[in-house]
Amino acid sequence: MNYCSECGAPVTLCVPEGDTKSRYVCVQCGVVHYQNPRMIVGAIPEWGERILLCRRAIDPRYGKWTLPAGFMEKGETTSEAAARETLEEACAHIEVTEMFSLIDVPRIDQVHIFYRARLLEADFKPGEESLETALFREEEIPWEEIAFHTTQITLRHYFDDRRNGHWGFHVLAHGAMR
Repeated sequence: MNYCSECGAPVTLCVPEGDTKSRYVCVQCGVVHYQNPRMIVGAIPEWGERILLCRRAIDPRYGKWTLPAGFMEKGETTSEAAARETLEEACAHIEVTEMFSLIDVPRIDQVHIFYRARLLEADFKPGEESLETALFREEEIPWEEIAFHTTQITLRHYFDDRRNGHWGFHVLAHGAMR
């Protein structure tokens, strides 16, 4: 950050009085600019014994499979973000149910949240950010082609919980995740 978003003056990186971390502070108006983790929110859309995955048409991980997910927007709840991302990436309407996993990824300043969700109909197709969309049973998941480690972790917990007949809420931290 070079300039203040409030007044346009230059900023300096320093530890503000009463704080413990370096922050960008405006040299003119004194506004402290906090930089916080970004929320990645998605869904595990279920249709019977299968789940919906999207093959990415964008980087990072172009051509790899993932759950529909993306950056949360201002003014929406996490469940609204999960539904919006599913609509954008798979043109699919879902009923969002319970939060399933929350994974801290401090190495890249992100928090990944996934909800279980029910597809309202088996009518879906690739959105602008997807090359392909498809329903998969556990044994059909292209594990070697999953785009993100957080997606893989979430899917493994999902299928374990389903096998065990008990749905949990999974909170994990993964600093070395790629």
